[in-house]
Amino acid sequence: MDHAELTTEQVLNRDIPWETYMTTKLITGTCLQLLRRYDKRSESYRSQLLDDDGPAYVQVFVGILRDIFKEETVEYVLALIDEMLTANPKRARLFHDSSLVDKDIYEPFLRLLWKSNWFIQAKSCKILALIVSARPKPQDGSAANGEASNSKRKITTIGDVLKGLVEWLCAQLKKPSHPSRGIPTAINCLATLLKEPVVRSSFVQLDGVKLLVPLISPASTQQSIQLLYETCLCIWLLSYYEPAIEYLATSRALPRLIEVVKSSTKEKVVRVVVLTLRNLLSKGTFGAQMVDLGLPQIVQSLKAQAWSDEDLLEGLNQLEEGLKDNIKKLSSFDKYKQEVLLGHLDWSPMHKDPIFWRENITNFEENDFQILRVLITILDTSSDPRALAVACFDISQFVQQHPAGRVIVTDLKAKERVMKLMDHESAEVTKNALLCIQRLFLGAKYASFLQA
Repeated sequence: MDHAELTTEQVLNRDIPWETYMTTKLITGTCLQLLRRYDKRSESYRSQLLDDDGPAYVQVFVGILRDIFKEETVEYVLALIDEMLTANPKRARLFHDSSLVDKDIYEPFLRLLWKSNWFIQAKSCKILALIVSARPKPQDGSAANGEASNSKRKITTIGDVLKGLVEWLCAQLKKPSHPSRGIPTAINCLATLLKEPVVRSSFVQLDGVKLLVPLISPASTQQSIQLLYETCLCIWLLSYYEPAIEYLATSRALPRLIEVVKSSTKEKVVRVVVLTLRNLLSKGTFGAQMVDLGLPQIVQSLKAQAWSDEDLLEGLNQLEEGLKDNIKKLSSFDKYKQEVLLGHLDWSPMHKDPIFWRENITNFEENDFQILRVLITILDTSSDPRALAVACFDISQFVQQHPAGRVIVTDLKAKERVMKLMDHESAEVTKNALLCIQRLFLGAKYASFLQA
């Protein structure tokens, strides 16, 4: 059968000839006794055996993975360990029992990661991540396996394990061993491991950050939402690490995160992205870019929704305050841009300031006249008379100040939109619509005679 499609249940239905392994001295008599007692028993019975003698069973399983290379047997033992840890993840601590401190528990799993067999790879990855995460920290007063040993034999250190795991995870993100499960398996494992400083460091050194960025995109199916959530969780964990932030700053991560938070309805996705954006806000030019990408408006829209998560609500408030501080630091054109992008047009001093228009008229050419296009869109979409009046006035200023203003505004079909506002119920709107039309018809040469 195709190893890529094997299930744990199918593997555990096999009968493994343990007695033959004892006869050929690949396992000891004690191992055989323990296996006979454990194999093919009910979950409750096995659970009792693990409670009574867990480290002995761990030693047996790791020993088989170290000494026996037959794939069916390796798959079987990995399935037994996976089943044991899935039933109770706390059992991962058994691998760090003091009786195993001089046993190299990591080496077999690390080696098996690189087997050309997806079932073996996926199980080894999952088991290794659980064992590593369960290791006692130095302050617990005990030594984790791979950290301290009086043994003369070289034991795989925790550093070796984490680096080896990260290499395998990056390899999966570049070229997955399984077409549909390779990337989700790698991301799921990374979301656990990136809490480790050494993993963050190795991941950045291996150029892993750029492998995550393409995965940050709006999702609709349950599976893709989970993958998106775990990817964003990885980015959030990396947002606490300066070298990773430098990588994020030079990638498309920010616009992609903003696109996700704008379109996602899944609370856990929105929360992790908002908390990531909050972390990045004060770093480098992220704050100014967020303002440029219209995040203040998106935050306002998110705050209007009924979220129940307190971290998310707090994160939105902090993000809103931080963005306001960033807007205060912006240049006059950046402030103007924000006002237009948010659609909050008012008679702030710069609209009627001739110096502002003279100094900034070429800035209107950025991004294929983005700001001018937004002003024209406001004429169609806004119901606020003040915003309509200011938009008409600003378009008329552009016509007057830009050498090709009249032609550009005409090409963008603004004339028709402005003319519709000539009979608006608000006198302020009709006055500025009239001014705009006059400037459009007369052109820049004569427009200077017309003053609002």
